[in-house]
Amino acid sequence: MRREHHLPVSRTARYFTIGEPHAGIRELWFVCHGYGQLAGRFVRHFESIGSRDRLIVAPEALSRFYVEVAGKSHADTHVGASWMTREDRLSDIEDNVEYLDALHAHITAQLEGAFPTFTVLGFSQGVATVARWLERTKVQVDRALLWGSTIPADVDLSSAPALRAARLTAIAGTADEHATPEMLAAQDARLTTNGIAYERVTFNGSHRIDRDVLGRLAAEGVPAR
Repeated sequence: MRREHHLPVSRTARYFTIGEPHAGIRELWFVCHGYGQLAGRFVRHFESIGSRDRLIVAPEALSRFYVEVAGKSHADTHVGASWMTREDRLSDIEDNVEYLDALHAHITAQLEGAFPTFTVLGFSQGVATVARWLERTKVQVDRALLWGSTIPADVDLSSAPALRAARLTAIAGTADEHATPEMLAAQDARLTTNGIAYERVTFNGSHRIDRDVLGRLAAEGVPAR
């Protein structure tokens, strides 16, 4: 009889940074990319908000793959990464939670006693990863920026302490097919039902990081602890 088994193993995760850890860091950002992206390319969107007192960390999803392009071999196509698929999804979710917890501990241990505000941004598939992490983590998150997607239905908003405590902002372009007005309205209803306040930010555009909006959000910041 065929039986499914699971064996936890050690993995080497890759992440990129803008800035260096030091005692003067006042803001720590984690930015989680979307499906089929790589952290090294994604983090370039955040170069415009880099500063000496803001450390930006871009973790890369653990599953890489060749992005299929009709008529091209793998040698001629770029590589992307995915946080999870529907296959063995619960294991991937737990692995991502452990990964992001470990990365946060690794980064904060290098800050020489600094206790910066913590902003987490998820883009596209990264929104689902961020939401599921904030449902389970004990890390204190000051602000969550959910960009270009919505919180998955499986996230229990009634018992997600880090998510409930964070200042929540949903960002989407007016032509974003992954975060339509109908999808955002449904998310509004879920959050309201669960007593979670959040703000919505829109811009003229599609499924992308908008530099001007990002700059405004960075300048706005969050109150120091």
